Amino acid sequence: MADLAAAPARLERIAQVLIKRYGIVFRHLLERESLLPPWRNLLPALRRLEARGELRGGRFVAGFSGEQFAAPTAVEVLRAARERGGARQFVGLHAADPANLVGIVLPGPKIPATLNNRLVLLDGELVAVQLGDEISFLRPLAVDEQIRARTALTGARLPKPSRAWRRAR
Repeated sequence: MADLAAAPARLERIAQVLIKRYGIVFRHLLERESLLPPWRNLLPALRRLEARGELRGGRFVAGFSGEQFAAPTAVEVLRAARERGGARQFVGLHAADPANLVGIVLPGPKIPATLNNRLVLLDGELVAVQLGDEISFLRPLAVDEQIRARTALTGARLPKPSRAWRRAR
């Protein structure tokens, strides 16, 4: 009987871990996770966390049906990105990073999760892949964007162009 009483608390802990990992969770995102309870079991726990104000429910990721839940900080980041508008952001990831959702949630080929494989997203779109020592651009980029993409592949950060311009003055 104690196991049944502990099940809701256990499911809430799992939901909290997933929110910390991804920021936003929805059924399709979690399909690749092999050791999780089914979505139908996690859903009541996510709804309880939302009712307590620990999560927010809504439609955060376009193109996916069903309920979605987000950490309040993730909602703030999404709003800031929407307000930022045209600013282009390069993000480099290791292929084995749990944040790498290319080929799972995001369109594009699934990159083998090995030590030397990396990828670059430009505003959420896969634009460059490094498989071992070989770098491939998946769409044409201007020369300055290629430099920023290569920098993102190394994990280094370039200053934003506006900040660099201010320092040069």
